[in-house]
Amino acid sequence: MSQRVNASQCGGVMAELESDNIRDARNNKARSIPGSALIYLKGPKFLIYVSGALSMWGDRMWHFAISVFLIELYGRSLLLTAVFGLVVAGSVLLLGALLGDWVDRNPRNKVAHASLFVQNISVTVCSIVLMLVFSYKQRIEQIWDGWLTVVCYTVVIILADVANLASTALTIAIQRDWIVVITGYNRGHLAGMNATMRRIDQVTNILAPLAVGQVMTLASNVVGCGFILGWNLVSLIVEFFFLSRVYRIVPALSVKPPGVEVDEVYLQRMERRRLQEGNVAQPQPLTEGNCNTRLQLKEITDLPLCFRRFRWLMSTCKDGWRAYYRQPVFLAGMGLAFLYTTVLGFDCITTGYAYTQGISGSLLSLLMGVSAITGLLGTVMFTRLRKTYGLVNTGIISSCLHLGCLLLCVCSVFAPGSPMDLSLLVPDVAANSSELGGMGRQRQKHTYPLGGGSNQPLLPDRSSIHWTNNTVLFDNVPSGTAPESYVSIILLFLGVITARIGLWSFDLTVTQLMQENICESERGVVNGVQSSMNYLMDLLHFIMVISAPQPQHFGILVIISVLFITVGHTMYFLYAHQAKRKSRLNT
Repeated sequence: MSQRVNASQCGGVMAELESDNIRDARNNKARSIPGSALIYLKGPKFLIYVSGALSMWGDRMWHFAISVFLIELYGRSLLLTAVFGLVVAGSVLLLGALLGDWVDRNPRNKVAHASLFVQNISVTVCSIVLMLVFSYKQRIEQIWDGWLTVVCYTVVIILADVANLASTALTIAIQRDWIVVITGYNRGHLAGMNATMRRIDQVTNILAPLAVGQVMTLASNVVGCGFILGWNLVSLIVEFFFLSRVYRIVPALSVKPPGVEVDEVYLQRMERRRLQEGNVAQPQPLTEGNCNTRLQLKEITDLPLCFRRFRWLMSTCKDGWRAYYRQPVFLAGMGLAFLYTTVLGFDCITTGYAYTQGISGSLLSLLMGVSAITGLLGTVMFTRLRKTYGLVNTGIISSCLHLGCLLLCVCSVFAPGSPMDLSLLVPDVAANSSELGGMGRQRQKHTYPLGGGSNQPLLPDRSSIHWTNNTVLFDNVPSGTAPESYVSIILLFLGVITARIGLWSFDLTVTQLMQENICESERGVVNGVQSSMNYLMDLLHFIMVISAPQPQHFGILVIISVLFITVGHTMYFLYAHQAKRKSRLNT
């Protein structure tokens, strides 16, 4: 009996000790959860996410607001906005390779800090100029017979363009280089960071313009400029601190392959070395090769400094495009660039067309929100497909999904309610044919004139494929006869919205392929050339719209856009075939 008591007592002690151990383990686990969360919050990934979110939010606010400001300054005309878009696209097209080369040749912290500083200070100064112009517009117009106003417009466009170039350099540095190093070249972690950055971009794409738009609507343009000014100053400090901390806690960021800096000092050093070798060594026989080499070197060193600089800049651009062409992912990058030549996105062209077809501003805003959700689904699908099928196959699946959804847009061209009328492209034939004229008038029943309010910037999105944040919502649907059928416009937006799943998955696929396959010493220049190609192909789609501006021509633009996208995906299929054949040969 006593033994049982003792046993029961011992068992009770054991049970009590066991329960204490379990309780301690639970407490330790509970304490470790906040500890791990704190470690994550102090880690480089979270700091990069916060810094990227602040930068993207500021970019979205600024690019939305600058288009509205330019229209307000020029009497609600799109002229200044068009000039701004042309300057921005042209500058990146011409200077993309130079920006990338600058990113490659300099330490990572200096590149990030300089780009961040130039971008935010340019926006800040530009905001100050805009505030002065809005506050004293009448007085400024009376100075120098109105030429001071032209000077102000020029300063605003130049500063905004400088800010865009700095933002492009910062995007190349952080999203194409830093992320690769931070993840330790781990493909799974790299895919996760790319997808997270793109999700942040999708969210800010919608929310940032709405925020600054509310400020401008409820207050004034001057207050809107002040809001952007304050945001950029605060963002500059926070981003500078976060990027500096990331650079300190990731030692690999400080290690960078040295770049060859070819300037006048390098040429003079070569000449001095050749002269020294000529004094010591035996004279070489005069050959055609030696003669040509010395003549070329003498020609270069005899040029003035400005010409030598210009020659070096041209050589850098040429070498950058050559480096882009010889990359193993060249076809994939070109395929991504071809996707920019399209009107099938939530940009000013598509939203303006939808407005002429009787779609209200509130419905357009709702559709934009749905498109953002499908874009987020595309980032989730990318991570799942990459784990299951691999990166190259993920691009193939995404391409097929993208093309399949865009077939709905092609069907919308011929569906009931479509305003497409090919007779408008040949007015002489239309004038001689009353039947075609009657058909054209019948088709125009549900086509409304575009009201004054389509004030969107004519420039592409730098960190993604299509603008989704540059639509100023219209207040009311145009009055008049209701459309005969909404089938066409429903098919169009159904295709555009669902296609974004495959679009963003494909975009992330090509982005990671370039991150993984481009050597570290050429990562900046190749991505700079890729940005130039993206802007070039985006300019083509605006040229298409200028050539066929009427709503009745939109169906033709849809078909051309699908053809360009098909060519782009075909290029990727060729790359995938080459990559798979190479992998089979290696195994």
